[in-house]
Amino acid sequence: QVQLVESGGNLVQPGGSLRLACAASRTFFSINSLAWYRQAPGKQRELVAMITSAGITNYADSVKGRFTISRDNAKNTVYLQMNSLKPEDTAVYYCNVDGHPTAYSGGIYWGQGTQVTVPS
Repeated sequence: QVQLVESGGNLVQPGGSLRLACAASRTFFSINSLAWYRQAPGKQRELVAMITSAGITNYADSVKGRFTISRDNAKNTVYLQMNSLKPEDTAVYYCNVDGHPTAYSGGIYWGQGTQVTVPS
């Protein structure tokens, strides 16, 4: 069983910064991609940032130039550095792993979410 545990969510003033972290409970046999999604009240969950196994990154237009996704393979952790935060960034942020925990299992795995609040 794989667990993903997010941390780092908080209330921060507009223009501030936060770094989210998502730690996996085990090393994966292989990973296709790591990603951060977010869901604001009354809205659908949306992709914020993704990094592939090759290190290629992709960002939502709304966060380009402000957010950076990175990974530390030795710590089984993916990060989301968020700068110049805006009220519209307020949401629950979820990490996502598309990969294979073992050579015989695989799928999409989600964390429990961490709240980021940027007051207007």
